[in-house]
Amino acid sequence: MHKNSDEEKHQMGTILEQVTDPELLSQIERVVSFHGFLTSGALIGIQMLNIARRELDIQNGERIYVTCETKSCMPDPFQILAGATIGNNGLKINNLGKMAVTVNKQAPEGVHSIKGIRIILDPEKTKAYPKLHAWYLNTEKFPHVEIVPILLDAGEKVYSWKLVDIEVPVRQKKRIQCCKNCNEMFVQHDNELLCGACTE
Repeated sequence: MHKNSDEEKHQMGTILEQVTDPELLSQIERVVSFHGFLTSGALIGIQMLNIARRELDIQNGERIYVTCETKSCMPDPFQILAGATIGNNGLKINNLGKMAVTVNKQAPEGVHSIKGIRIILDPEKTKAYPKLHAWYLNTEKFPHVEIVPILLDAGEKVYSWKLVDIEVPVRQKKRIQCCKNCNEMFVQHDNELLCGACTE
């Protein structure tokens, strides 16, 4: 079966008909319209976002900052459902290849540290769901239509989380420099005279 084939889309539609939580179903539909298909990683992102919202008491429309430790699928729900994007500096991808995310609210003016939450898909907990565990450890290949129902059934039981202290970076005034090599303008971070392309 080809990835995201008509048959797989039909199967996923049947799976989603079983979702009884209207809020979760609405979230899934919004992510699917953005991402193109409900992948296991996208659903994990939705579930992690919902844990963070509850644990940090994040209100609808409240600004959050997110660091995803994988670039595959999981960051998209944070963009579409929480408005945390790379462009608005709300989303950072620290591609460590981990199913983990750290979320924090916007700190009040002048505050240099704020509580955040780090959430992981916990391999000790996925052991209770052998197919999900094998998918997670990549010891067996399964299509999304086999993993998504397990994630929906397990809910938060396969995640662990802890509160963490997040250092709030001091906002620096943007400095623009003309590169001494290529003569193109770039944002200067220290006192470098060459742009990133010319220092590679």
